[in-house]
Amino acid sequence: MEQFQMIRYLDGNGNLLNFEIPKALSLDFIKELYERLTLVRAFDRKAISLQRQGRLGTYAPFEGQEAAQVGSALALQPNDWLFPTYRDHAASITFGHSLKTILLYWNGRVEGCVPPEGKKIFPPAVPIATQLLHATGAAMAEKRKGTNNAAIVYFGDGATSEGDFHEGLNFASVFKAPVVFFNQNNQYAISVPIEKQMNSETIAQKSVAYSIPGVRLDGNDIFAVYFETKKALERARRGEGPTLIEAVTWRYGAHTTADDPTKYRDQNSSEKRRENGDPIIRLERYMKNEGIWDETWKEEIVSKAGKIIEKAIEEMESFPEPNVDDLFAHVFAEPTWTIKDQRDQYYEFLRGVNQ
Repeated sequence: MEQFQMIRYLDGNGNLLNFEIPKALSLDFIKELYERLTLVRAFDRKAISLQRQGRLGTYAPFEGQEAAQVGSALALQPNDWLFPTYRDHAASITFGHSLKTILLYWNGRVEGCVPPEGKKIFPPAVPIATQLLHATGAAMAEKRKGTNNAAIVYFGDGATSEGDFHEGLNFASVFKAPVVFFNQNNQYAISVPIEKQMNSETIAQKSVAYSIPGVRLDGNDIFAVYFETKKALERARRGEGPTLIEAVTWRYGAHTTADDPTKYRDQNSSEKRRENGDPIIRLERYMKNEGIWDETWKEEIVSKAGKIIEKAIEEMESFPEPNVDDLFAHVFAEPTWTIKDQRDQYYEFLRGVNQ
């Protein structure tokens, strides 16, 4: 649709297209972007390796979507809310979550849902689109309390087919909740391509039904993601209500480590997208064009990222053994007889296994 043209600040060859922003692009800021992208990509690849080794449970990769997550999370202020899906570890890490905790989550530990002290990071949402309602509620609460805090909520293209998506946008628009709905349109809901999910040309245009701004941007352009998300958050803080952002991106690999994308997608075509679409290559080309690239510096940050990740893995694997009662302790305030019965049966099972 003409109204929702793709916003792009940086093309695939690293050329700056939006000349209004150079003053905001300090060298330190650009290097921070690149360093964060490098860390989360290395983390993602290592997590897949750990899963293949049996050291981690089923894992949801995000390689290819780093700019969408890092750029948007960097636009937040420290007291804001972040509502991730099961794929938004890069956003959570950028906003202050520890790598160790995220690894614990993928090992099935309840501790993996607990953010650092003072950080408003919701546990990853596995049910599709439920977190949009939670984010809207948190944003409404912040508005009611008179704070300047906002919320961002992440979701995929498949979530826009769920009722919770429409309920979240409707409530947020009616009450002018300070929330940014951040859609990562990686063009597949597991194996279903977007053209089989919806008849609308864009996701951004769904904003029209709720009379809120809709923004469609290149989700692999970290400059566009950062500055457009920042605009939406500033609008929310001014009391002008929510914004729907559609960040068009691509996930190179599988939906999860239990998935085989070759059954429904041409992976050779997927890899060709790296040439002009990869968020890290694009930023690297920009830095080279500007004469600020340093190969030695890159080697240093790659080495640094590796050490950070290895330390997190060591911490995760040396974590105390889980308490079996955690499976049953938080279902109800007081365990029902059915929960007690299940717990007793499970302990009986464990005794048999250990004999």
